[in-house]
Amino acid sequence: MNVVTVFGGESFEVETGKKLVLALEDNGVNILHRCGGNAKCTTCRVEVMAGGYQEVTHKEKKAFTDKGIDNLLHDDCLRLSCQIIVNGDITVRPILTVESTGKSAGPRPAD
Repeated sequence: MNVVTVFGGESFEVETGKKLVLALEDNGVNILHRCGGNAKCTTCRVEVMAGGYQEVTHKEKKAFTDKGIDNLLHDDCLRLSCQIIVNGDITVRPILTVESTGKSAGPRPAD
């Protein structure tokens, strides 16, 4: 099992191969995922604070570029939680949550 730690929050175990966005949601983190986990809206972004998750997918690069925030990928170590497959321990800080925005999370991403 892998340990996902939410900065300033809890840690929980997650099986290898699970999408980070689902791991967060299933463990009480109300992260936004307005496009349903399709790497289009960038609302599920997290700051990766620790862990070996530096490889950005093509879909992520395109989403960040389309939104005009591609500088955040490397400057702030931001990733889309819908594109991260948990395969080791990771510490993240969710950027947009239901609580911080007042918006609904969005449709549950597919497994």
